[in-house]
Amino acid sequence: MSISLQKGQTVSLAKSDGGGLTRVRMGLGWDAMKVKGLFGRSKEKAVDLDASCLLFDASGKLVDQVWFSQLRSKDGALQHLGDNLTGRGDGDDESIVVDLGAVNPAVTQLVFVVNSYSGESFSQIENAFCRLIDSSNEQEIARYDLSGSGPHTAQIMAKVSRSGSGWAMTALGVKTNGRTIKDMVPAVAQVL
Repeated sequence: MSISLQKGQTVSLAKSDGGGLTRVRMGLGWDAMKVKGLFGRSKEKAVDLDASCLLFDASGKLVDQVWFSQLRSKDGALQHLGDNLTGRGDGDDESIVVDLGAVNPAVTQLVFVVNSYSGESFSQIENAFCRLIDSSNEQEIARYDLSGSGPHTAQIMAKVSRSGSGWAMTALGVKTNGRTIKDMVPAVAQVL
């Protein structure tokens, strides 16, 4: 059963049997833009959103990152499954798989972000969402709809933090600007 998250809401990543999730996948989906063409006909325009993850230690220092230019974390625990340049197709357009048990023990927070590499603002992008999936059975655990429209080109979607012996996910939905994660590091540092 999936939980639809609101901005600021946190959900534990413990399984119903009391154990913790070990492998999760953060999925990002969106639709190509519909624009008017010749003679009023509608056509699709590619939108290049990028899913990325920034890894921080307890002091708030950035220790690693996973994005279209670095598809695997240094410890091998996070794997970006590839860059979708258009938004065409159903379901998740980009995914980052996380082996929570293999994350470097010094890492305390994984911050997932999305940015519009092609420069469209979120007021132009339709049906954007992120979701967390239990990789063992592909069951959706939580979903955060990125429905907030506005002139921003990036959004800090969620963070997954160490919580006792397990992990918890917090929906953030912080609007910011940037074409790549390098542009977003200062804004992400403020939500740790």
